[in-house]
Amino acid sequence: MTDSIMSKAATMEIPINSNGDTGTLPEDDSLEQAAKLHWSLDEKVGSSRDTRDLQQVMVSGPNLNETSIVSGGYGGTAEGIIPTSSIKGPAVRYNAEFNKRIPVTGIGSNMHHSSSNSSMMAEEATRGVAVEKLETVKKWGLNTYKCTKQMISERFGRGSRTVDLELEAQIEVLRDTKRKYENVLRLARALTNHFYNMVQTQHALGDTFADLSQKSPELRDEFGYNAETQKLLCKNGETLLGAVNFFVSSINTLVNKTMEDTLMTIKMYENARLEFDAYRSDLEELSMGPRDAAAMARIDAAQQQYQVQKDKYERLRSDVIIKLKFLEENKVKVMHKQLLLFHNAISAYFAGNQQQLEQTLKQFNIKLRPPGADKPSWLEEQ
Repeated sequence: MTDSIMSKAATMEIPINSNGDTGTLPEDDSLEQAAKLHWSLDEKVGSSRDTRDLQQVMVSGPNLNETSIVSGGYGGTAEGIIPTSSIKGPAVRYNAEFNKRIPVTGIGSNMHHSSSNSSMMAEEATRGVAVEKLETVKKWGLNTYKCTKQMISERFGRGSRTVDLELEAQIEVLRDTKRKYENVLRLARALTNHFYNMVQTQHALGDTFADLSQKSPELRDEFGYNAETQKLLCKNGETLLGAVNFFVSSINTLVNKTMEDTLMTIKMYENARLEFDAYRSDLEELSMGPRDAAAMARIDAAQQQYQVQKDKYERLRSDVIIKLKFLEENKVKVMHKQLLLFHNAISAYFAGNQQQLEQTLKQFNIKLRPPGADKPSWLEEQ
């Protein structure tokens, strides 16, 4: 029916006048009704086809991550194409049956979670180190404040200090002994330098006498005697220098190593004594205050710190007493040997007793360096 009506409408003639305008057509009710019927059928068919196409696209359409958005008009360049995979956001897929958006999670989300967890762990570790350093600085500042307060109080006679009269007397004797031994060491080094210069002068004078004895036949014997005497004095002087150098080396070890080590322990002991008195004064001040819950907590903490400082003070005090005892024994033993060596060597040299001088060095196991031993070898200079 529809086809017959449309064929009829298509075969109708449209009159055109001489000016190319359409003429006035007679009203045809059947043609108008056929057109309206055809238009309604087309709308129904089109709507049903669009519905099926949309469902098919939603079910089996392309992946959203593989589609592209084209920017620009027809025939534009590839620069206007934006891949949808570059658009950040959670991936979704459509369910055609229920018409819902379902988020899709994959490797990208797992990697994001792992990286976020690792960054959080690193941040927590950094925060822990910072907190630990802050606590260390806080404790150091509090301890420094208390010790400074105690030291100022002692200087102005306002605070009390722990005194061990016997130990402090021994410490003062040690310091005085160290000053005197340093003076002995300084004088012994000066003697060594002067005597070394004298030996070098005697050596040069002996060479000069020997040369003149060869060039002056009339004075050959006289120059020869003096050359031999200077060479003998130079040899004995080198032997004496060996003994004096050994004496200086032993005194230097005793003063700058043994005594210095004991004085370092004494310094640590004095610092521990100052800290002990500072925490003791702090505990006494808290004990004289109120006795509420907060004050009792502070008193307990101060009592623990006081006990720690007391143990440290007593331990270092014991170390100082032991080191002072061993230092005194070592000092007597070393100085007895070195003073005997110095006396025998000086006496034998100025008495001209070469055998006694050499016997003194053998007695104390002193080996002389050969000439030129002070100079470094070619291997050491490389």
